[in-house]
Amino acid sequence: MNFCRLQVNLQCRNVRAGARNAASPASQKRDSRSRRVLARSYACVVAAALLLAAGSHTAFAIPAFAKKTGLRCSACHEAWPKLNSFGQRFRDNGYQIGNERDSPRYASPLYWPAGVRYTPQWHRELNSAVATNQAKNGVQPVTTQGFDLSGIDLWTAGVLEKNISFVVLPSSDEYGNFHFESGWVRFDNLLKSPWLNVKAGKFELDAMVSEKRILTLSQNGGIYQIYHYLPLIDQNALATSTMAAGETGVSATGFGLGDNQLGLEVAGHSLNDYNRYSVSLLTSSDGSVNLPTSKSYDTFLAGSHQFNVNSLGPQVLGVSEYIGQSPTRYLTQAPSGGGAPTNIPGSGYGNKAFTRTTIFALLSAKKLDVVPMFTHATENADLALGIPSNDATPAGIQNPSWNGRVLELYYTQNLRLIAIARYEDIRNTTQVFKSSAGNFGDLDAETIAVRWMPFMHSRAGLAICPEYSKVHQVGASATETNQTLTSAFVGLDLAF
Repeated sequence: MNFCRLQVNLQCRNVRAGARNAASPASQKRDSRSRRVLARSYACVVAAALLLAAGSHTAFAIPAFAKKTGLRCSACHEAWPKLNSFGQRFRDNGYQIGNERDSPRYASPLYWPAGVRYTPQWHRELNSAVATNQAKNGVQPVTTQGFDLSGIDLWTAGVLEKNISFVVLPSSDEYGNFHFESGWVRFDNLLKSPWLNVKAGKFELDAMVSEKRILTLSQNGGIYQIYHYLPLIDQNALATSTMAAGETGVSATGFGLGDNQLGLEVAGHSLNDYNRYSVSLLTSSDGSVNLPTSKSYDTFLAGSHQFNVNSLGPQVLGVSEYIGQSPTRYLTQAPSGGGAPTNIPGSGYGNKAFTRTTIFALLSAKKLDVVPMFTHATENADLALGIPSNDATPAGIQNPSWNGRVLELYYTQNLRLIAIARYEDIRNTTQVFKSSAGNFGDLDAETIAVRWMPFMHSRAGLAICPEYSKVHQVGASATETNQTLTSAFVGLDLAF
């Protein structure tokens, strides 16, 4: 698992002294009280670190392991769901504390490491430019509001046997349609080394800024826009282009850097977790099951380094690279009852490439944490426009590219209260159509939020989450006027 994922990397100032004591075996022998503090801290990691392992869109800490130990979650939380360095190290070690009781055979037969997450909510959504027959210019603002429900996460996670960990996460949308958001098995500390761990299944990429543990929940603010942005197609330019029949003008990728992926991950870290790497070989399906695209593979690479700056605490620098491909053509078959031919799932070919390069930092300054992130993305024009690979690229079309930036701030007042502010912008550096305006499709997003936890104990937790988010995009409406989306949100984020 990822040591520095954003929502668990923010260090716990309240337990630093305990962490220093834990690093000194000699002081443990001299001071029995230190041993008790260390034991309680590690036990709390067992209680809390798994809580962040599942990773659905709104998956936070769920007190399954706290139920097992009966310890107060405040022993290892800075503010729910943020963990201290013990929890980070515990996750990297495959949810193990390093003794003979890591195996589940020592757990009570009555204990099952499972949890539930659900968020009743009120929200108000505004779309400034919805296509409608009643509008004179084709679009008009539409606002809706009311009480609503989230999807639900039902998960189990833990240790199958010493150095073999797992996660299984069935998750539903708000309509009750279930899917497997995550499910994997990890072989930890191979060759007795923390530098070699192998995971197979469906999992979140080892991205240092985790979207699956994002603290904001609203419709617009609950994702990182730069993780999911795809080039906006200029319909006016498309209408005057020389594209042939069968060239759809619709993107053939649909890729999201924040989506869980299917594949194999090899990852490792130093004993103190200051250095880490991961290499993943992934099915080219953006996490979709049953091999719907082709027999190709994507690659994801990531690495980071942590260092301390005097009293400010740990600082992290890192980089990642996603190298992917998607098919532009499929074998087809005519339906038995007649009609237009349909694509045969899994028969895709004529693959074209796309990339996502990310540089990030996780910076701490006492109660304030600052997260800057920069992403450069490229995509083949055939993917962006759905052009089969055997067709010549029409004149006036080029491979699109764009840059995305994020600046995210976290202010942790205390264990129960945290404030979040985030700004993102995306600027297109190369448009799909040479004739498009240079700023066509550019996007700006802002989110502000507060999470207040009236309680969090070994059996359950509740966070009250007021939030406001806004997304503005140039030319995004059906008539290619600018479009603004806003969300006002208040949720009751509960876990038990």
